[in-house]
Amino acid sequence: MEPIALPDWAALGPALVLAVTALLLFVVDAVNPRKTNRPLIAGTATVGSLAALAVAVWYLLAGVGTPTGEGGRGEFHIFGDPGQFVIDEMALFFMVVVAVVTAMVAVASYDYMHDHAYFASYYSLVLLAATGMATMAAANSLVTIFIALELASLPSYALVAILKDNRGSVEGGLKYFLVGALSSAVMVYGISLVYGATGHLQLEAIAEVIAAGDAEPYSGLLGLGVLMLIGGFAFKTASVPFHFWAPEAYEGAPAPVAAFLSSASKAAGFVIAFRVFTTALPIGDLAPMGIDWATVFVVLAIVTMTVGNFAAAVQENVKRMLAYSSIGHAGYALIGLAGFVGPGGSELVMSAAMMHLLVYGFMNTGAFLFVGLAEYWGVGRTFEDYNGLATQAPIACSALAVFMFSLAGIPPFGGFWSKYFLFTGALSVGSTAMIAVAAALVVNSALSLYYYSRLVKAVWIEDPVPGREGLSQPVGLYAAIVFAAVMTVAVLPGFGPIADAATSAATALIA
Repeated sequence: MEPIALPDWAALGPALVLAVTALLLFVVDAVNPRKTNRPLIAGTATVGSLAALAVAVWYLLAGVGTPTGEGGRGEFHIFGDPGQFVIDEMALFFMVVVAVVTAMVAVASYDYMHDHAYFASYYSLVLLAATGMATMAAANSLVTIFIALELASLPSYALVAILKDNRGSVEGGLKYFLVGALSSAVMVYGISLVYGATGHLQLEAIAEVIAAGDAEPYSGLLGLGVLMLIGGFAFKTASVPFHFWAPEAYEGAPAPVAAFLSSASKAAGFVIAFRVFTTALPIGDLAPMGIDWATVFVVLAIVTMTVGNFAAAVQENVKRMLAYSSIGHAGYALIGLAGFVGPGGSELVMSAAMMHLLVYGFMNTGAFLFVGLAEYWGVGRTFEDYNGLATQAPIACSALAVFMFSLAGIPPFGGFWSKYFLFTGALSVGSTAMIAVAAALVVNSALSLYYYSRLVKAVWIEDPVPGREGLSQPVGLYAAIVFAAVMTVAVLPGFGPIADAATSAATALIA
């Protein structure tokens, strides 16, 4: 029997599954809008997320997007050739990250949002945002990148402000929206400048024009466009100097939403940055024009990780500490672009950034979900409010210790190995600038151990808060937290296949 031949658009399966699930949630809610079937809605969102994850993993194992033995790249180009979308190993790798974070958030939100009036709308927005993020991973044109970015951003604004009776939520959502609108305008202007200099929006076509030297008379226009694109990506990844929305938005948002934005959204922002700057804007061809975006990312990486970690170290609010911590981790992931020197010399450092974003998806999501569990219990927001929680919730607090030590890069957890590969990848480049980046990584990781261990100390060593009543054990939140902790530990024996997949994806993208 011959295998079933699927159309090329079926390669977008993970994103399509998420989109169909979001629409299905609208239908389920419309059937009886006055009575919300919460288990059905949460179950549909979770099953849809897991189905998208299964499709993405299936495609990876089946070799979709994998270079062929005959020298072909094995990519699926959709809506034209080279296409508006491309499904390769890089796209599928990040679709896995988005889908697994979405699944954990869907499970945890069942308890966290149990008494919210807009239960179905909440889940629909989460799935729509996830659809945009998965589409961002496959976007192969500046137009589809921007559309996918807005598809991810618009539901995110509503999700941050969904607690309409909470002043912090509404204020955080408004700030997020205003800064997001400004960054979108800057990015669109940058896209228009790149189009004006090259005459194309499709990434490979832009690279061909630059390689032929046809864009050299417009080098100033192109350089300004590249700078504006960097600004747009910096906003999406919460990198300095476009980071100031993150602490406000994460603090005001429901904890599962903060986990979703700081993990899945950050990964999606980095995948489009990786694709644009390696595919459309080859640094070797831009150098004669005086455009060296790798140096810009060197500065951004050092400043972002330093600002994020130093700001996190002085926080008294646990949620804000994690928000600034996520900014620091954006600086770590920026090493993947800071160390880019062209084909044949950048695969290790970029694959290390991909590995870090995958591991970060588990440990950071788990950390924010633990904060969500504390909010569910009515625990306060400061470190002192967390004192002694381990006496009443040892399993959840054990998971928290795993997240904190992994985020700090303590062996043998997954965060240590991803940072180790980032460090060795930075050193492998061999330049003075990248040695400085590697040193900044070590210094900032050491600093992060201070504030991460401070939270572990509060829950495990400090005396419990007097008068605290017994703590419930919500199944959804506990399940998501324990799963994230298990995966943070389980990636250790599985880091070989993860490293191979990331390296293969990075090599195929850069080649």
